[in-house]
Amino acid sequence: MAIEMSEIEATAAKLKMPAAPGTDTEEEQCPVKQVELTVPKTDDPTLPVLTFRMWVLGLASCIILSVVNQFFWYRSQPMFVSAISAQIAVVPLGHLMARTLTRRVFLNGRKWEFTLNPGPFNVKEHVLITIFANSGAGTVYATHILSAVKLLYRRKLTFLPAFIVMVTTQVLGFGWAGLFRKYLVEPGEMWWPSNLVQVSLFSALHEKGKRPKGKVTRTQFFLIVLVCSFAYYIFPGYLMTILTSFSWVCWLAPKSIFVQQLGSGLNGLGIGALGFDWSTVSAFLGSPLASPWFATANVAVGFFLVMYVMTPITYWLDVYKAKTFPLFSNDLFKGDGQFYDIKSIVDSQFHLDRKAYAINGPVHLSTFFAMTYGAGFAALSSTFVHVLLFHGSDIWKQSKRVFGGKRNIDIHTRLMQKYKSVPSWWFLVILVTNIAFVVFTCEFYNDTLQLHWWGVLLACAIALFFTLPIGIIAATTNQAPGLNIITEYIIGYMYPERPVANMCFKVYGYISMTQALNFLQDFKLGHYMKIPPRIMFMAQVVGTFVSVFVYQVTAWGMMEAVPNLCDKRKLPQNSPWKCPMDAVFFDASVIWGLVGPRRIFGNLGEYGMVNWFFAGGAIAPFLVWLVHKTFPSQKWIRHIHMPVLIGSTSMMPPASAVNYTSWVVVGFLSGFVLFRYRPLLWKRYNYVLSGGLDAGTAFKTMLIFLSLSYWNVKLDWWGSSQDNQEGCPLSTCPTAKGVIAEGCPVF
Repeated sequence: MAIEMSEIEATAAKLKMPAAPGTDTEEEQCPVKQVELTVPKTDDPTLPVLTFRMWVLGLASCIILSVVNQFFWYRSQPMFVSAISAQIAVVPLGHLMARTLTRRVFLNGRKWEFTLNPGPFNVKEHVLITIFANSGAGTVYATHILSAVKLLYRRKLTFLPAFIVMVTTQVLGFGWAGLFRKYLVEPGEMWWPSNLVQVSLFSALHEKGKRPKGKVTRTQFFLIVLVCSFAYYIFPGYLMTILTSFSWVCWLAPKSIFVQQLGSGLNGLGIGALGFDWSTVSAFLGSPLASPWFATANVAVGFFLVMYVMTPITYWLDVYKAKTFPLFSNDLFKGDGQFYDIKSIVDSQFHLDRKAYAINGPVHLSTFFAMTYGAGFAALSSTFVHVLLFHGSDIWKQSKRVFGGKRNIDIHTRLMQKYKSVPSWWFLVILVTNIAFVVFTCEFYNDTLQLHWWGVLLACAIALFFTLPIGIIAATTNQAPGLNIITEYIIGYMYPERPVANMCFKVYGYISMTQALNFLQDFKLGHYMKIPPRIMFMAQVVGTFVSVFVYQVTAWGMMEAVPNLCDKRKLPQNSPWKCPMDAVFFDASVIWGLVGPRRIFGNLGEYGMVNWFFAGGAIAPFLVWLVHKTFPSQKWIRHIHMPVLIGSTSMMPPASAVNYTSWVVVGFLSGFVLFRYRPLLWKRYNYVLSGGLDAGTAFKTMLIFLSLSYWNVKLDWWGSSQDNQEGCPLSTCPTAKGVIAEGCPVF
């Protein structure tokens, strides 16, 4: 599973980094050079971890981030406040508590003696606080079920079954994480690139020693970036929102639908569009500064093929009546291009009303939306084939090592061996107990959840099967193909016309795996920072339960406080509460659950040809593997990563073209230009830059909301239009003859 990247090797050669004194053995070297350059190879087992200030700051971070992220999740421009914000904010608080709390020892001389202040605030406490913050920063995907049922279907859903679905979805991932720790945490090749942002930030915030002559320390650099990012975000965040998607091509022909379809970064192809806004750059794909260049390049190629080859061909050839609908949309339509009234085809039992559906006609998708589903099909089959061909032998070797063979460990794994590991039976008890509880809940609340016991077990089997191959891809590329489409597809065929069953099956089959990857990523962060595994496990469990409860309470409160939340048919044009992520989830529940794949992608639907993407996805990595075997000396061929390339547009929609173009540009400058030609600068400042941009943007976003948006203080001029923030109002218009759409010409 070793990563062979020519740019990494070139960087290592330029740096000519020596091994630590007296540690020239292979065990002291990290197989991935980014890790070699970033992660410290030292440990101090005497540092206190479970301290009073850790609990106070950790739980506070978890609760605050849970509230803030659920709040911003509903907004028309979602904002994800990462754990990095809390990671920064707690540092002065930790040092303040270390200076002011009493150092008195309570129960002195007894077994349970403790102190509120064991000494200076240390990095291990800081890491554990960040693990709690990660629990709050990671969204609880099952809240989409609340939004879909209560806000968009307008049906009753009580608090208790909703909470049980949310908490069991999150906890189920612990089981899969425990089964695959040996494969996805301990091997040095499984390096989880985004963790290096936080590792670098920990090093900067706890950096000791004098400032290098003529340079700034990483702490100083972080503060400079944070202040600059904070100050700048008033422009894209309020004063000049057109910077979110700077689509200058639209200005060339303000009355041309064709030109605006080409230039719009939000509703079109995004040719020439860029976002001068960090939230635009990092909103859906994460920080491009954390992505290795070969993964960024694969995403760029995949995006180019989908957006600039497949989409124009299918649209202008009018495939699936493409011109009847907008070029880029996730809405559901009737055959004449009008929006579909979904509530009109739902009966009193929350099933499909077949008579009403026959009268209204079949559901239609924009051709782009249908093609992105096809890309999702292809990404899934390519994931399995790619891992089998390129990593199959390594998985087999690792399996033999796990079950008693000789293990090849790196320096970080060797340092972690001094701590007690988490027994496998802890994970198995959680897994078995949780599955039993889910089965009982689904049967007891079957009138509400619609899913039966066999559906729960099937969803768990899917998650178990795909956690390892998708985990390998996520751990090495920072990109992870999702299981949302295949889970919807399977249950949609087996148990159609029941939208809540489809949603529940998806969260148990897809999100439990995603949650497992989040736990594994956190375990790897603890692995890099030498946190005792049992303490890490405890923090993850507590943080998960706290965050789920806070997320649900916040969502419930928002639903009561905001009229017509998420219903864009009833909200004004410039409303900030249109919930794009929930809208996509709702549309998926209609396509796969209420109507069912048989009527859309099967023999009863018009999108049946999209199923051929499964075959194409399986063939693609096989062709790459054949070329690699034919030309083994050409190492660049191995970097053609078909699951990442094909699945690159999995976030579209709701992500748009400008998110991708901006992300690729920044990723190229960091991962290729800076990493290759200024490796020392990249080593010292790259990940710190990412953390500073995240933190500054997040803090300013919250300040703008509390001081301006909450009080409805608006600014309406050409640079910050309330109706169309990028100046491309015609980009959503259909171009077929006779189709009527509000604000659009009729051909």
